Amino acid sequence: MASGGSSVASLWTEVNRCGQNGDFTRALKALTKILHENRDDVTALHCKIVCLIQNGSFKEALNVMNMHAKVLGSEVVFEKAYCEYRLNRVESSLKTIEGAPEQTDKLKELYGQVLYRLERYDECKSVYTDLIRNSQDEYEEERKTNLAAVVATMSQWEKAPMEDLGLPESTYELCYNTACALIGQGQLTEALNKLRQAEELCRVSLADDSDVTEEDIDSELAIIHSQMAYIMQLQGRTDEVALRQIYAEGVEYKLAKKQLQAIDFNKALLAMYTNQADQCRKLSSSLQSQNPGHPRPVLIQVAQLCREKQHSRAIELLQLFHAFFSGFWSLGHVTKACDVLRSIEEFKHKSGMISALVTMYSHEEDIDSAIDVFKQAIEHYQSEQPGSAAHLALVREAANFKLKYGRKKEAISDLEQLWKQNTNDVHTLAQLISAYSLVDTDKAKSLSKHLPSADTMSFNVDVDELENSHGATYVRKKAAKVVGESLPKEQGQDEIKKKKKKKKGKLPKNYDPKATPDPERWLPMRERSYYRGKKKGKKKEQIGKGTQGATAGASAELDASKTASSPPTSPRPGSASGSSAAPASVVPPRQQKPAASGATRKKAPQKKKKGGKGGW
Repeated sequence: MASGGSSVASLWTEVNRCGQNGDFTRALKALTKILHENRDDVTALHCKIVCLIQNGSFKEALNVMNMHAKVLGSEVVFEKAYCEYRLNRVESSLKTIEGAPEQTDKLKELYGQVLYRLERYDECKSVYTDLIRNSQDEYEEERKTNLAAVVATMSQWEKAPMEDLGLPESTYELCYNTACALIGQGQLTEALNKLRQAEELCRVSLADDSDVTEEDIDSELAIIHSQMAYIMQLQGRTDEVALRQIYAEGVEYKLAKKQLQAIDFNKALLAMYTNQADQCRKLSSSLQSQNPGHPRPVLIQVAQLCREKQHSRAIELLQLFHAFFSGFWSLGHVTKACDVLRSIEEFKHKSGMISALVTMYSHEEDIDSAIDVFKQAIEHYQSEQPGSAAHLALVREAANFKLKYGRKKEAISDLEQLWKQNTNDVHTLAQLISAYSLVDTDKAKSLSKHLPSADTMSFNVDVDELENSHGATYVRKKAAKVVGESLPKEQGQDEIKKKKKKKKGKLPKNYDPKATPDPERWLPMRERSYYRGKKKGKKKEQIGKGTQGATAGASAELDASKTASSPPTSPRPGSASGSSAAPASVVPPRQQKPAASGATRKKAPQKKKKGGKGGW
């Protein structure tokens, strides 16, 4: 027993050492051995959860908390809410926070971030105001930055009057947020001046930090420059704007709903202006289903029809929308509006009317009524124009709609009708087999025999036609003609092939031909097995540094001789800023993500994680 206790003590020493060095992967290995001895060790479980969060394994950390919920109790309420927040389960995170037995300061910090993500700005503002009033620590400036972000967002999206909270403009984040608020009030010249001030402060503050690279500085300045470009565009100074916005992965979780809507509108317009008609129709139809009462998706569809010289259909669509929009929609009586539209016999079976009715019923989650609209329209075409292109297109849309809402059994008759019209349609056959698999597996197996084998399938793609199509981003360059190339050659003259001279690759200056090359030299330094992080240096304020969720006091938390019940007072969010396509939306105020524990740092773009900075 003594040797066992000694072994566990040495493992805890290893955990503490790894925590100090920021080597959370090795700490996890030691914690696994400790939990093998006692799987219900609360301290070890808590430390394991912290290590997983530090490594970005939020889903795995959440699984550990759920598996040991009875043992951990309310010990890890903050960690659970934080993992849910990082996994974009914002509603679940809110529920976890509100159900906590005690509202600690770090839970309040996270609560403010959750409310901001849910766009409940008034409540978020109250949370940060209360935190600033009742807290006195080194994170006051970060809280003020968050509060300024909330005020700026309310000014931009809710057109709330700009409120002077007496916040200083000593940092570039605060200057940036003030500029955002000024944009919301239409004070563009003043906003541009604030952005120039923010740019200067950003350069000065980051230049003093030796750990910040030029790439980090450019990343910070890019947010400011994009906002400057937006203002210039609003001022009509388009010649001065040189900006390329990129829709980064995961940005949909960081932008407001109105920003995402503006981006989608811009995508549809871009598709229209680049002559991508099918893509434009697809995007505008999707926008119409998401925003039934908004006129812009309809106007985009009308503009596209006009570009295609289909003016009669464009007029019909406008008439339908006018009847819809000026009727009951403004009063919220969508079902009554549908009844009025269905009573217009002249347009009852028109494609525009069917689309509008299905969209409205879908918005009201009345799927049965939407299917009934399809049914009546199909019956009309079955009697008037059986087998026509319009008839089969309507059947196709009805089948896709039923499949979208899980009505596979009801889609079988439509799919069978389509497949009988074209037995070579593999896509329809696959949909039919999938639908039959729920009601008649034998039928599904017999139909699967009609599927072509992989060997018989061929993909005939005209590469030249693809490259020359609208929207192509790459054009193959043709080789330049050589002088005299077209001259006739004498009979018997051999063609001379020119050989390209191969260039020798450059070797590193310190290259040693006798030494064995490092097999991990292709990996980034942080991913190599022998990487131990940077040496601990002088502790100083970092701008956006440290692993997301860094904990200043977790070294004590991982020490078995100390308790784990006194975490730091506030979390350290990372950053969560994003920009939307101009001019329909703007770059949002600087608001950042909360962290597992530790300090709150309000940075706009998320930095690369730096191991070993500031402890756990």
